Amino acid sequence: MSLIEKGVEISVPVTVAYNQWTQFEEFPRFMNGVEQVTQLDTTHLKWKANIGGKTEEWTAEITEQVPDERIAWKSLDGTQNAGVVTFHRLSDTRSKVMLQLQYEPHGMVENVGEAIGVVSNRVESDLERFKTYIEARGKETGGWRGTVKH
Repeated sequence: MSLIEKGVEISVPVTVAYNQWTQFEEFPRFMNGVEQVTQLDTTHLKWKANIGGKTEEWTAEITEQVPDERIAWKSLDGTQNAGVVTFHRLSDTRSKVMLQLQYEPHGMVENVGEAIGVVSNRVESDLERFKTYIEARGKETGGWRGTVKH
């Protein structure tokens, strides 16, 4: 599995950043290649994304969720991936979002993309787009404050 670690500082309070991240169905607005995310229930998401020119679908399970701190997940089928996004308070008006993503590239296109850093660059760009999205709004579109512990 490959591991990517990226972060971004955002000019919103940590609660605003966290609340927006819990709005999974909004991910296509700032994640390149993500076509659709459907929240099936409190802990399961159905993803549809364009990866290397090919449409991929998978179900992910949220394995841990602590408000204003972290959300961890793993795929249950399809494209193998797992990760955690953590939220850090820098001040009353600034926060840092850190993303760790593990994934298994398959096929020649994905392996070549991995070798030249395509996925790493995409994750970094997605975090920058999240920053732009939430800073432009100044507030979250919603939020889920529940806790998940597996």
